[in-house]
Amino acid sequence: MNLQTKISLKKETKNLIDYNAKIILLGSCFSNNIGTKLAYYKFQVTQNPFGILFHPKAIENLLDRAINKNQYTENDLVFSNGSWHCLDAHSSISSTNKKEVLKNLNTALEHTKLKVENASHIIITLGTAWVYRYIENDKIVANCHKIPQHKFSKELLSINEISESLLAILNSIRSINSKVKVLFTVSPVRHLKDGFIENTRSKAHLISATHYIIDSKKSFYFPSYEIMMDELRDYRFYNEDMIHPSETAINYIWLKFIATWFSERSIKTMDEVLKVQKAMAHKPFFEDSEEHQLFLKKIAQKKDALKLKHPFISF
Repeated sequence: MNLQTKISLKKETKNLIDYNAKIILLGSCFSNNIGTKLAYYKFQVTQNPFGILFHPKAIENLLDRAINKNQYTENDLVFSNGSWHCLDAHSSISSTNKKEVLKNLNTALEHTKLKVENASHIIITLGTAWVYRYIENDKIVANCHKIPQHKFSKELLSINEISESLLAILNSIRSINSKVKVLFTVSPVRHLKDGFIENTRSKAHLISATHYIIDSKKSFYFPSYEIMMDELRDYRFYNEDMIHPSETAINYIWLKFIATWFSERSIKTMDEVLKVQKAMAHKPFFEDSEEHQLFLKKIAQKKDALKLKHPFISF
């Protein structure tokens, strides 16, 4: 008896991720979930230099600024609730110190450009098609930073607007790195603050626009959203908020991603990294015992063996 519908996933034969890959993740909080997994397994990974970005316009804007070296100035900041904010970036960039915010923003721009130039894979996770426009300057923002809602208008990006934004993202990336593989995915996180019907409309727009672009621009799609909706269609796979995927769901999607996009050699290395990570997390009863010292020696040998093959790995 089959109690689950399975999404058919085709194993990539070229473009695979291995330990030589240089990976950038941009987008919604689900990109951080996958980025954390990649970092745990010691891949060369960069996660959201500007913090979480929920919609394609935010990603487009920051990539454009980074690649064209369009630095931020004081005019790009707003002061609210005792802190300085940039409406283009996540609140993790915000600070009570204006100079610190500008320094962090412009450092992130330089860092992003460098990483894009050298990336082998860029993974972009789209969270929502709903955006907020700052009425004062009529610009779409990445984050409202708890600024009073009456200062913004809310709108749903059309499929055409999203397609144009994704095309602009690809063109910006490929203007400095023509060989990079760009992989899109739609976040399985439910944006229910927008409303149930509104969330469905949003995801539908993102999926339609993404497939229009990947069919014509030689980029790729991984069905994170579809796996959550069709293979894990049960509330036990959500956190208590019933919005975010649980750790079990994240691990399930992660394993699907590995099976589809990772080389066999990298999977073997991941097993070795996992053994070291688990060993390092082990808490002995007697730290000074001969048995524990031997245990530590074996861990050190495994670390050295991994570093010999991949010098960038650091525990």
